[in-house]
Amino acid sequence: MIRAGWKKQVVPPEDGQYVIRTWLGRRSIVMIGLMGCGKSSVGRRLAAAISVPFIDADDAIEEAAHMTIPEIFAAHGEAYFRNGERRVIARLLAAGPQVVATGGGAYMDAGTRANIRASGYSIWLKAEMPVLMRRVMKRDNRPLLKTGNPEAIMRNLMEQRYPVYADADLTIESRDVAHEVVVADIVSALTTRAAGSSTTGDP
Repeated sequence: MIRAGWKKQVVPPEDGQYVIRTWLGRRSIVMIGLMGCGKSSVGRRLAAAISVPFIDADDAIEEAAHMTIPEIFAAHGEAYFRNGERRVIARLLAAGPQVVATGGGAYMDAGTRANIRASGYSIWLKAEMPVLMRRVMKRDNRPLLKTGNPEAIMRNLMEQRYPVYADADLTIESRDVAHEVVVADIVSALTTRAAGSSTTGDP
């Protein structure tokens, strides 16, 4: 069958992209988790897999502020950054559907969590300490890790944030496998969830 264009193409019900996009409607998929869990890398591939746009909230914040995130932290502090982050994520959610990768602290904000629940579907990429540390130590752009022992800081963040991340709509294990494997896990879970909602009527 020749598919002429987005509006004209006929997609069979079993097509995973079609099922997930129909179920999402105007909602966005929001990737949450600690730094190094793969939100951007996996999120970008997930967006391609289901044919929706991808955006990194940190990039959008830097564009809006005309400063890098380390510069924002240095000049104004974390509280200022979180306020800007909340506004940017709310704006992105209003422009769905898309896949949005958020910073590690974004979901800790009650207002942002409420916005995500109202306009998105949250996916927590859960990773263990060794995986996170191997990844984050490869880059020198993590402001929160520059204030002390990186491993101790990461452990403290895990203790604080994992109980809150656990409220996400879906939890997927981020591990040392190809990103495509994690994306396949997500697509499978979303397809199952979407198929189930069609019989129960739940969003």
